[in-house]
Amino acid sequence: MSTLNTRPAETQDEVSGPFAWFRGLPRQGRKAFFGAFGGYALDSYDFQVLPLGLVAIAAYFHLSKGQAGLLTTVTLVVSALGGILAGVLIDKIGRSRTLMLTVATYATFTVLCGFAVNYPMLLACRALQGLGFGGEWAAGAILVAEYASTRYRGRTVAFVQGAWAAGWGLAVIVATTVLDHVHGDLAWRVLFWTGALPGLLLLYLRRSVNDAPRANSRPEKGESTPVTAVFGRGLLRTTLFASLLATGVQGGYYTIATWLPTYLKTERHLTVVGTGSYLFLLITGAFLGYLTGGYLTDWLGRRKAIALFAVLSGGILFAYTHIPAGANQLLLVLGFPLGFCASAIFSGFGSFLAELYPTEVRGTGQGLTYNVGRAVGAFFPTAVGFQAGGNGLGGALVYGAVGYVIALVALLGLPETRGRALD
Repeated sequence: MSTLNTRPAETQDEVSGPFAWFRGLPRQGRKAFFGAFGGYALDSYDFQVLPLGLVAIAAYFHLSKGQAGLLTTVTLVVSALGGILAGVLIDKIGRSRTLMLTVATYATFTVLCGFAVNYPMLLACRALQGLGFGGEWAAGAILVAEYASTRYRGRTVAFVQGAWAAGWGLAVIVATTVLDHVHGDLAWRVLFWTGALPGLLLLYLRRSVNDAPRANSRPEKGESTPVTAVFGRGLLRTTLFASLLATGVQGGYYTIATWLPTYLKTERHLTVVGTGSYLFLLITGAFLGYLTGGYLTDWLGRRKAIALFAVLSGGILFAYTHIPAGANQLLLVLGFPLGFCASAIFSGFGSFLAELYPTEVRGTGQGLTYNVGRAVGAFFPTAVGFQAGGNGLGGALVYGAVGYVIALVALLGLPETRGRALD
């Protein structure tokens, strides 16, 4: 067995080279990385099948744009509850066990969406999917953060964050194929049924993934850490501003993720294959953004990196939605930096939130703040949907840029945590 595989967390900073962040992980840390990466990729996949099939779903159930937007909003609102519950479970039963529970939950209800016979049933299944969707990221991010070294934590967790783009890209490929080759109203159902893929990941998580030794300071069996602890003296300010930061960033992002496919098809009049091509470039930018953002969050610091990408994301979104009709080549050009910046802003979140909270409430704090941000930010897509009725999607999408302004304000109330060791 190599010395790298048994290297304790305190000496991982000594490893150097372009892949030092991975080589410095102990053997169990590498297994945790693959488990968290797979869980978040499939989390993304199961989320993205809705916006990619939204045109067909809206036509089948005769939905207004507001009703269609509500399908995303309800998922994200319920994910706040799921994230809070998962955060408590992370601190109580462990990171890896909670990760398995959240993956099983979002996979089950994604599949059930494909059997929906009416809009209320579909809405209910998407809401329940949010229970698993909300908790998976926190469990995986904390699991990997606690294995990673202080020096490389930002980029290590950012590579897990990059799994979102990988799952999104897979969803685009599958959706493009299914919507082109599966007959009529069955196509969107098949998309949801492919959401059973995460079941295979559960076998790996069960057999191979364990919590990091440093996570053993969580409460012993029979003890409890109340959710109110993260609102106590010394943590209240952190919790409020971290929630506001998560609200702004996710409000902007989910506006893009929910409505961009519909915008390209209905207002830019691109075919499904054409939309898939444009989204593929957007997703390529997203994946590279996650990775680049991870390095920048270690080099510049958490706050500066997030602020940089908030400014860039808001500006590019405004430009993207004001390109004249017929200039689709410009959409192609701006699609890459839009995906890059809107995703790179998330690269520092996993490490930043983990470093803001002590071990005994790390799951509760990270799960609550990130998912409260999801819940409040979830109203952005619905607001855009209703606003689009009068101004069109192009004009309404620009309101997503408001979220990035909110994120900049929130950063003023949070400390820089680069270099902070996890207790």
